[in-house]
Amino acid sequence: MKKKFYKKTLILIFGGAVLFTSFGFKSDFFEIAKQIEIFTTLFKEINMNYVDETSPADLMDTAIKSMLTDLDPYTNFWSEQDVQSSRINMEGEYTGIGAALKQDEDVWLITEVYKDYPADKAGLKPGDKITRIGNTKVSDFTEGAQALLNGSVNSAVNITYQRQGKTQQTSIKRSSVELKAVPFYALLEDNSGYVVLSRFNQKAYEETSRAVKDLKSQGADKIILDLRGNPGGLLSEAINVSNIFLDKGELITSTKSVIEKYNKEYYTQKEPIDTKIPLVVLVNGQSASASEIVSGAIQDLDRGVVVGARTFGKGLVQRPKEIAYGTQLKITISRYYTPSGRCIQALDYRKRDENGKAVRTKVEDYNAFKTKNGRTVYDGGGILPDVRLESSEYSSITRALLEKNAIFNYATNYYYQHDVQDPVKYTFSDADFNDFKSYLKSTDFTYKTNTEQELEELLITAQSEGFQQDILDSYKQISLEIDKSKAEELDHKKDEIKSVLQDQIIKHYFYQEGLYQNHVASSQEIKKAREVLNNPGQYAKILQN
Repeated sequence: MKKKFYKKTLILIFGGAVLFTSFGFKSDFFEIAKQIEIFTTLFKEINMNYVDETSPADLMDTAIKSMLTDLDPYTNFWSEQDVQSSRINMEGEYTGIGAALKQDEDVWLITEVYKDYPADKAGLKPGDKITRIGNTKVSDFTEGAQALLNGSVNSAVNITYQRQGKTQQTSIKRSSVELKAVPFYALLEDNSGYVVLSRFNQKAYEETSRAVKDLKSQGADKIILDLRGNPGGLLSEAINVSNIFLDKGELITSTKSVIEKYNKEYYTQKEPIDTKIPLVVLVNGQSASASEIVSGAIQDLDRGVVVGARTFGKGLVQRPKEIAYGTQLKITISRYYTPSGRCIQALDYRKRDENGKAVRTKVEDYNAFKTKNGRTVYDGGGILPDVRLESSEYSSITRALLEKNAIFNYATNYYYQHDVQDPVKYTFSDADFNDFKSYLKSTDFTYKTNTEQELEELLITAQSEGFQQDILDSYKQISLEIDKSKAEELDHKKDEIKSVLQDQIIKHYFYQEGLYQNHVASSQEIKKAREVLNNPGQYAKILQN
């Protein structure tokens, strides 16, 4: 059995060697072959001679992931399941139950249920924890359990789940599920057309252009394109979406690499829908990749005003490469640049700190570039909006609350304790916020600031150099001050945290549609966008300064 595995492993590894050498890999073939021989010999000896039983597949998985760790987080080895998940995300269609899930220890946590799809019809809710799919425990799968929920149309799957501590069961009949690129658009009362573009899958241009045309037919004389929270997707769709508002033949982005074949320029190829209609693009810290290509092009070409918070800062381009047995290598092949020449990549993975973390480009190291009208813009840290809003920026405490599921879990409990009737009129009150703070105390919520992490590293260094006692008293005093500031930060960022809580609670009750209805009524970003669009003088001034 092991001999067969070694043979497959050699095919996999030498397939990778051919891949690298065929694209002009900088090292010579002898050095690559030498390192592969060393590795395969070591791999064989471990599996044949180690004192305990080994899993060749697990060892290989660890080896591959460890090797890729030294690169960037976007260069990844994809299993067959990963390849399938990527296909679903890009194509926007699959056959399953219609719910978003994430692994949470030994269960699959339902984070969102799509309206009118099988999971919704079966009564599943956000916060439900799937423990068994059919006769299979999800805890037996380190990854890939979600694939068990997919299957052919009208086939049934039995699910065991926990809700508020109680175990329940249901049977769900699978159906075709469509992941819309544009889940919502509407004509506002001031004739602003509002379009939410949530992902750049293969339907992004088609759905966005259809929405813009429909809104214009209804009387829209200005457009708000909402890219907040959009993590990106297909480069081709980013070019085409930009083309909706830009003339044919405009440079949208260029890519540069040490490999000549990846050095390309990408121009708009279609006839635009409207190159004159006033335009605002909304972005935040979760707007990344293709979202940054679109917002960067709109900004550099002075086609519209960008409103919100600095974007994520992902200026790297990936391409999947077939390897063997249905697996792929998703590899970073180039950096992309906006029309003015900016690379907005925020983290430099070629430079690492003492902890091995990529170094963030410092503001003082940003380089200045000029837009079409001569405005100054900068590289190195995402797209900086023309109009910045504090409400769009997530503080460290808000990010910690999201990462530790504190906001999601509170919203789940809130759903079972309150009756909310109207997504448009609902607001998360100050009394609710005080209840949230009590909830955090009951769960012993804690988080570390960057300052605390640096202090801990300082203490470790001082201890190794014999200075621990000299600074220990100061360290304790500073820690007390930090704890006091962290307690105050919860109240200081109350409005920001309330907004995030309100969004999550509304999604629990009214799905994505209700969330966007609430945003239209109360979002500070949309209010600011409308203010800019309804003041032609201000709009023109922003694009000229």
